Amino acid sequence: MKSGYQHGGVDTIHTKVFLTSLSAMVAETTTFPIDLIKTRLQLHGESLSSSHPTSAFRVGLGIIREQGALGLYSGLSPAIFRHMFYTPIRIVGYENLRNVVSADNASISIVGKAVVGGISGVVAQVIASPADLVKVRMQADGQRVSQGLQPWYSGPFDALNKIVCAEGFQGLWKGVFPNIQRAFLVNMGELACYDHAKQFVIRSRIADDNVYAHTLASIISGLAATSLSCPADVVKTRMMNQAAKKERKVLYNSSYDCLVKTVKVEGIRALWKGFFPTWARLGPWQFVFWVSYEKFRTFAGLSSF
Repeated sequence: MKSGYQHGGVDTIHTKVFLTSLSAMVAETTTFPIDLIKTRLQLHGESLSSSHPTSAFRVGLGIIREQGALGLYSGLSPAIFRHMFYTPIRIVGYENLRNVVSADNASISIVGKAVVGGISGVVAQVIASPADLVKVRMQADGQRVSQGLQPWYSGPFDALNKIVCAEGFQGLWKGVFPNIQRAFLVNMGELACYDHAKQFVIRSRIADDNVYAHTLASIISGLAATSLSCPADVVKTRMMNQAAKKERKVLYNSSYDCLVKTVKVEGIRALWKGFFPTWARLGPWQFVFWVSYEKFRTFAGLSSF
């Protein structure tokens, strides 16, 4: 289809930004409960009182018992707010950088796509990091409720205000370095693998450029992204969750310190805590996002991603 490009680059980019935001909102709302459970699992083990083994099912059941079904959506608003910035920048940025590298997508190697995907993810994550921080804090805040305590934050804007007051404006970028590391890895796996896998499926005549090809590509990219990013995701979550307050000792001095202490105290397997919830979320998230996004592009007269 050429109709997507007839009005010029600016209009096309605006359309893509809107469509990626819309698709991301649908995907995020659908899979958010799994992300919440994953975050709670990754924070599990930081204190002696929570050192006993647990599972995703127990964590999810505990949230429902303590907060009701709506508790599974604690922190959804900052998550959606984050994707209003993060997803359009990384998706549209990847496609534009890919086109700069080569006009022919089929001629770009998987390594080249991985680098492009990583760069796009890093830029997007730096901009969206404050919203990501608020999301993690609000997700973790539910643990206080389960202990019969009042939550620290009443909402995303209250969280932003309290973080700035207690930790300074720079506090909004706490955990930005492990965040960047994770963003590079997850987008390297997700965008490059989805793009390359979809092209392979189509060229091999396994499926046409349709929902079947998109589903197969999303499954492959989900596994790759989860395997690469899970350790950095665990470190990122723990670094962003610790509050720099005078009455509370900072547990980790840096992302490397967090990595070492996590392995020393909980073993190497702790770096993949929440792997299955992460993959269980990435798979459906990518399926919902990519199928929606590809369909929206078709309706808007744009060519396939």
